[in-house]
Amino acid sequence: MAPQFTTRLIGAPNTLEHRVYIEQNGSVVSSFHDVPLFADQSNGILNMIVEIPRWTNAKMEISKEEPFNPIKQDTKRNRLRFVRNCFPHHGYIWNYGAFPQTWEDPNVTHAETKAKGDNDPLDVCEIGEQVGYVGQVKQVKVLGIMALLDEGETDWKVIVVDVHDPLASKLNDVEDVERHLPGLIRATNEWFRIYKIPDGKGENTFAFSGEAKNKKYATEIIHECHEAWRRLVSGETDPKTPSCDISIRNLTVGGVGTVSPNDSTYTSIPPDTRLPPAPIDPSINKWFYISSVTV
Repeated sequence: MAPQFTTRLIGAPNTLEHRVYIEQNGSVVSSFHDVPLFADQSNGILNMIVEIPRWTNAKMEISKEEPFNPIKQDTKRNRLRFVRNCFPHHGYIWNYGAFPQTWEDPNVTHAETKAKGDNDPLDVCEIGEQVGYVGQVKQVKVLGIMALLDEGETDWKVIVVDVHDPLASKLNDVEDVERHLPGLIRATNEWFRIYKIPDGKGENTFAFSGEAKNKKYATEIIHECHEAWRRLVSGETDPKTPSCDISIRNLTVGGVGTVSPNDSTYTSIPPDTRLPPAPIDPSINKWFYISSVTV
């Protein structure tokens, strides 16, 4: 199984300065590049990085641009982003995060979704009963995948479960989710379709008529995105894209992005300075009732 990972917290949650770095054996590693995708490949166990714990609203994500890719809160017009609560959902309804060492290539149009990749690591919804924490590296098994079409881009959502969850032995493919957790796939579809409506945007759409594809299909997508990441980190694909300049700095992968621990971008990472969360606007807790939803 994977080595033990810990977190290094910089500043107070709910501030622009807050960062969550992932450490291995007390040293910072890149959450995007150094944390391995596979915890135990022969048994189908993968590492997922929790960005957003269930029932929370702060839109935390791996920073593609910053060296060693800490997790930070997304912003819009220099204001922190929070997802709205669309009744009856509160915040995110799973532990939401990403697979390390994966990348949805914006230069490639997927044959079945007819849309290009969204330029991010693969998104993951972990459906187990334990609430995670920002920067947690969970060992998970893959159950299925949904293809959200977000503003013209393919934005895959991989459905997984923590291998330590009490139901993990019974959940082996997407149909098992409906059998043991009835309503969760339907709620997941609804959540992604409506979550941007309170901010004045329209309903999102899905490829495959919203169907959740099975484990085999999901595994193929994961391997495609792992290979796209390999091309990125090796320099075969230019990390400078029209929308951002991806940092491929890492300590362990090898290739053009690998640096030594003496590199100035590494030695300048601040020590742990964790602080209590800053207060958030009470309006973040408001419920929005979406009348146009078709379930």
